[in-house]
Amino acid sequence: MRTLAGVEDEDKWLAEGIAGIQHNAFFMHRALDANNLREVLKYSALMLSELRTSKLSPQKYYDLYMRAFDQLRQLEIFFKDESRHGLPVVDLYELVQHAGNILPRMYLLCTVGSVYIKSKQAPSKDVLKDLVEMCRGVQHPIRGLFLRSYLAQVSRDKLPEIGSDYEGDANTVMDAVEFVLQNFTEMNKLWVRIQHQGPGTVREKQEKERNELRDLVGKNLHVLGQIEGVDLEMYKETVLPRVLEQVVNCKDKLAQYYLMECIIQVFPDEYHLQTLETLLAACTQLMPTVDTKIVLTQLMDRLSNYAASSPDVLHEFLQVEAFAKLSNAIGKVIDTQLEMPIVGAMTLFVSLLTFTLRVHPDRLDYVDQVLGACVVKLSSVPKLEDARAMKQVVALLSAPLEKYSDIVTALTLSNYPRVMDHLDDGTNKVMAMLIIQSIMKTDSCISTADKVEVLFELIKGLIKDLDETNAEELDEEDFQEEQNSVARLIHMLDNEEPEEMLKIICVVRRHLMTGGPRRLPFTVPPLVFSAVRLVRQLESQGGDIAGEDSATPRKIFQILNQTIEVLTSVPCPELALRLYLQCAEAASDCDLEPVAYEFFTQAFMLYEEEIADSKAQVTAIHLIVGTLQRINVFGVENRDTLTHKATGYSARLLKKPDQCRAVYACSHLFWVDDPDGIKDGERVLLCLRRALRIANAAQQMASATRGSSGPVTLFVEILNKYIYFFEKGNPHITPSDIQSLIELINNEMQSDNGNTTIHSDPFFTSTLRYIKFIKQKGGLMGEKYDPIKL
Repeated sequence: MRTLAGVEDEDKWLAEGIAGIQHNAFFMHRALDANNLREVLKYSALMLSELRTSKLSPQKYYDLYMRAFDQLRQLEIFFKDESRHGLPVVDLYELVQHAGNILPRMYLLCTVGSVYIKSKQAPSKDVLKDLVEMCRGVQHPIRGLFLRSYLAQVSRDKLPEIGSDYEGDANTVMDAVEFVLQNFTEMNKLWVRIQHQGPGTVREKQEKERNELRDLVGKNLHVLGQIEGVDLEMYKETVLPRVLEQVVNCKDKLAQYYLMECIIQVFPDEYHLQTLETLLAACTQLMPTVDTKIVLTQLMDRLSNYAASSPDVLHEFLQVEAFAKLSNAIGKVIDTQLEMPIVGAMTLFVSLLTFTLRVHPDRLDYVDQVLGACVVKLSSVPKLEDARAMKQVVALLSAPLEKYSDIVTALTLSNYPRVMDHLDDGTNKVMAMLIIQSIMKTDSCISTADKVEVLFELIKGLIKDLDETNAEELDEEDFQEEQNSVARLIHMLDNEEPEEMLKIICVVRRHLMTGGPRRLPFTVPPLVFSAVRLVRQLESQGGDIAGEDSATPRKIFQILNQTIEVLTSVPCPELALRLYLQCAEAASDCDLEPVAYEFFTQAFMLYEEEIADSKAQVTAIHLIVGTLQRINVFGVENRDTLTHKATGYSARLLKKPDQCRAVYACSHLFWVDDPDGIKDGERVLLCLRRALRIANAAQQMASATRGSSGPVTLFVEILNKYIYFFEKGNPHITPSDIQSLIELINNEMQSDNGNTTIHSDPFFTSTLRYIKFIKQKGGLMGEKYDPIKL
């Protein structure tokens, strides 16, 4: 039993051991030079006796062992040369067995045994069997481990495998396998026994030291994996059962985990696939404290890579029913290991799903089965709070999205939304964003109402308002990014069949209406434009389609009216007004005058009742005027009503400059530059004159309040309108009108500057330059400008 001591004591004992080896090695080398066999055996035995110490930790003992190992290599060279020691190798093999102590005797016997096998004077299997049996005489765990490690090392190149020099009638591959298996079994027993050395108070230190020695045991499995001639049949019938028997029976957490890891890594993937049932059965028999999920994950990764290596091997997976066996094994492990945390179970499901997607991507039923098993496990937990487990669930849900380029495939998985239901609000949003990003990345088009229903159920975390407390904590930038993503998603929903597209719009609308006041301003506009696009599609196909359930422009406009009306209660009147005007223009294109008039009515009501901000009013009136100017569906009465309203509101804006610009913008309502457009030159002139009066009043107010009339920009803008309508052929706009306005602007500029410098306004200068250019250009237009004097 190794006594407990400090690091300083161990260093001292190690130094003493090394000194002893060096001292005896010196005399051994002197005897080697003299070819004195008796002295060589004497001092080599004394040198190897230093390895009998029990005072050193495994790491220190390894340092001592390596010093002795270097000397043993020199000794082996001496034993090979019979001319130097004068004894046949058979006699030498007998002679070294007379060494006084068993540990030096066994090291010498292994060294001579290596030479004996190489001489081929006896079948290698007999010598190997003799050595592996006699090594049982050393039962101290650390000393025995290093002795058997030495035996494995000196015999590695002397195994009777196929193609080796030692293969023959008396020697077979099975003999080599039997030797390695027997040595492995004994080494594993010694390794496991180390934990029982010393008091239990230093168990953690002992486990660490045992972990450092694991490679000595694992090398045997590595050798087994490299022996030429171990075919699938031998592996299935002999190698794997013997190894797994030792793994299961040792009942040691560290040994079971490490040896299962070795088995998976050192043997071929094809062998794993053909012996999958046996391997998985062993996994379910491991100690509950063994981290089985890592073992199974490594196995599935190996098999997945094997499947990806060549399409020709995929039929093998179907033949052995790999998915069913893995699924059953994982279910048993999760059910039996009651202490396994939820993150462990989720990790196993992620690995199984990854395996399924790589090996059986076409079997959606397998994918759904994995998700279903995940739902069952999650349902057994009151609430999923483990962040690591949540991360694994996200990985589970992300895997189908990454595998299938078409998101529609994932939407057919019935258990997918059931898994998402177990996520918390924050993670649910993260997953919903991943789904939307996947759709954008693959440019997928969701084309049926049923699939849209499933999709919006999946992303409901982004669509519905959170609790008030959570809503306040939400970062505004993140919130906007989420809602913009939903808006982009709505544009990806499309179907060439109008009836199905209308169903999609209704499904989306039903979900979006639950969004609350913060979300609607982001999500309603894309829905409106999607519906307007459908209206224009119907119009291009010939208008209304018969049938009560058919998609018709009138029906769609009714839905749009109800949808936009919700925005007014948010409140978000400016956005609602813009959308009403868009719908009015679409109704005009469909030649639906009453519908277009109703949308304009709603827009004017919003302007009157909801929009109070002066800047918003200016923007709104220009939008109304611009839209009304483009619409040609109205009859005389309706158009007069709407234009009268627009010009009236324009003249009642708060600021005089805003009034002026809105009024001269209204002039375009009476002159539409289309063959069939209205051309009322008289009313155009009235608007421009009214704008001129307002501009004049603005100049006077500026002069009264600031002492100067200020810039003449408004007059120049009105001048440009005169020039526009003059060139368009309005008979009521004459050269004299333009001439008078130019003179007015010059006078205003002179009075403001107090001198005779004119044309200091760049806009006015550019306007005059344009008139001059047209005059010089000549032609009909040039002649029209001739009366104007600059």
